[in-house]
Amino acid sequence: MRLGVLDVGSNTVHFLVVDAHPGAHPMPVSSVRSLVRLAEHLDDAGALRPEGVDALTRAVEESVRASEDAGVEECLSFATSAVRDAVNGQEVLDGIAERTGVRLEVLPGRSEADLTFLAVRRWYGWSAGRLLVLDIGGGSLEIAVGLDEVPDVSVSLPLGAGRLTRDRLPGDPPKPEAVREARRYVRQRIGAAVRDVARAGEPDLVVVTSKTFRSLARLTGAAPSAEGPRVRRTLRLDKLAPWVPKLATMKAKARQDLPGVSVERAPQLLAGALVAEAAFELLGVEEALVGPWALREGLILRRLDAIGAEQAPVRERTGAGRA
Repeated sequence: MRLGVLDVGSNTVHFLVVDAHPGAHPMPVSSVRSLVRLAEHLDDAGALRPEGVDALTRAVEESVRASEDAGVEECLSFATSAVRDAVNGQEVLDGIAERTGVRLEVLPGRSEADLTFLAVRRWYGWSAGRLLVLDIGGGSLEIAVGLDEVPDVSVSLPLGAGRLTRDRLPGDPPKPEAVREARRYVRQRIGAAVRDVARAGEPDLVVVTSKTFRSLARLTGAAPSAEGPRVRRTLRLDKLAPWVPKLATMKAKARQDLPGVSVERAPQLLAGALVAEAAFELLGVEEALVGPWALREGLILRRLDAIGAEQAPVRERTGAGRA
C-alpha cells in the first residue's frame, strides 16, 4: 500500500510517501519539505503567532495536494514539540483541521523517543544488542535505551536546537557568557536524566538520528548524504569537541559554508553541537553510528504492524499463505 507521513516539526513540515506492506522494507517514493520555523513564531506567552499558523496551514495544504497527486491510500499526520508546547496548540490544530481536513496527532515526547527507538531497532536488528538512541529535534532531545523494540527507558528533554537557540543563544554570534550559560543549562538537564538512562544497562551500540546529528557527523568527516543510507557514518566525541568553540564564534552566514550544513540549519548548529557534546560526555559515549531511520519510519512501522495484526485472522480463516 502507499502510505503518506506528514511530520510537523519545530523547523520543517515534511511529507513523505512510501510504498510498504507488513513485513516489508518501506520504500520511499517522494517527499516534500516546507521550512516553517514554528519555534521562531512563538510569542512571549508561548502562543503560536498568526503568521506561524498561516505558514503551517499552507504547508499542510501543500502536503494534501502532494498526497492526492501521489495516490496515497492512508496518511499518518502528526506534530511534535512546537505544537505540543504552544499554549494555543489545540486551537491551532482545530483551525488546521477545519481549513485542510487534516487532523494532526500530537505526539508526547516519550512517544517520539519510543517510535524513533523502534525504527533504529528494526534497521540494525537484534544482533545490535542493547541500543542507546539519541535524537536532537528542533524542540526536544530524545533519549531511549533498551534490548527490545520498546525501550526500557525513554526520556524527552526540552533541549532542541531551535528552542535552545531562540531561548538561550541570542545574537549572531551569541556572546561568550550566553554560550557558557547555555552549556551549563544543557548539562544540568541531561545530567538529571543520566541516572535513569544508566539503570537500563551499558549499551552495546549507540545510534544518533536527526538532521542535527547528520550535519554534525558530516562536519566531522562523515560521508555526504548523496552516497546513500547504507554507508556507515559515525560521529566521534573527539572530533566533535574541537568544533564547539569554533562554532561559538562563527556567524550563521559562515556556518553555511561548512560541509553538510544547510542554510536553514546553520543558525541552530551551535545549539545542536552543545547538546550533542554534553549528551556524549555525560552518557559516556565516545562514538555513535548515524542511523538513517528515525521518527517518521517508526510511525510507518507501527502502522504496518497494526495492519499485519488486523490481517492475520483473515489469513488464518482463508488459509492464505499456506503451502
